[in-house]
Amino acid sequence: MHPDAAFRPKQDDLAELLVREIGFAAIFAGTPDGPRVAHTPVVLSEDRTTLQFHIARGNALTRHLDGTAALAVVQGPDAYVSASWYAEADQVPTWNYVAIEMEGVARKLDDGALVALLDTLSAQHEARAGANPPWTRAKMNPALFSKMTGAIVGFEMRIAAWRPTIKLSQNKSAAERDRVIAGVEATGHGALAQLMRHLGGDREGA
Repeated sequence: MHPDAAFRPKQDDLAELLVREIGFAAIFAGTPDGPRVAHTPVVLSEDRTTLQFHIARGNALTRHLDGTAALAVVQGPDAYVSASWYAEADQVPTWNYVAIEMEGVARKLDDGALVALLDTLSAQHEARAGANPPWTRAKMNPALFSKMTGAIVGFEMRIAAWRPTIKLSQNKSAAERDRVIAGVEATGHGALAQLMRHLGGDREGA
């Protein structure tokens, strides 16, 4: 889908909020072996300038990523939109979706920064999971933890550009959006329907 100014979020912090809430990204980069991708949980810094993540040492991307321009993509809910849901004639099917692109150069983290990243990730997601008591690495044998962290590599990407696309039928009338919401909900895409209810009325650039 081609990015359109109609689908750029009006709120400056919306893309940041979605990255923090979803917390998982695909990291793309070109390598001498061709384009490669890794899928990983991410941590966005408080000032939204850096994105940290870790990938398996054996991943095809790992040995090429340090010092390389990369693209991180965080994707939210998506769904097909049938043209039959519209009241207006001469419409075409489309797809509603959420995608946040962040571009920048990735740098390898040292061992201490990698452990700090893992601590942050576990603390954030244990809290979300409602674990009581939450898991921490203190529950592990230190030698085993060290062995396992040796199998991964941490990176930090300094974000040079944000390109968010929040395509939720903002270019349609309120009545047509209501029909699309009903349609996507009926086809099992409740999360997207909820986003459309809360965010789809933002017609910035439409």
